[in-house]
Amino acid sequence: MDFKKRESRLRREKETIRKMARIFCKAHHKTKEGLCEECRALLSYAFERIDRCPYQEEKPVCSACPIHCYAPAMREKVRQVMRYAGPRMFLRHPILAVLHLLEGRTGKIGNGKA
Repeated sequence: MDFKKRESRLRREKETIRKMARIFCKAHHKTKEGLCEECRALLSYAFERIDRCPYQEEKPVCSACPIHCYAPAMREKVRQVMRYAGPRMFLRHPILAVLHLLEGRTGKIGNGKA
């Protein structure tokens, strides 16, 4: 995967988790705009994990990755966010939702599709 495609994919992955965090935070923490402190911290942590992924060139979606670089508590929080926001993404951000779903199904290390 060339640099431009990788950067685009990582940027899209960050945008997807940002949108999911916003959907979750608005519903669960009743924020009007932006994110609460807890959700901002989770998003910052997720971005750091994406940036430090050892598979940078061929990064799979985190759920398909053989390495679990999230701390267990943070991993569970991200799961909660995705479990809630995932289905809602199809209505609010359908293109990001479909791309994320496709990457999750085809995003295996080494196949060049991640």
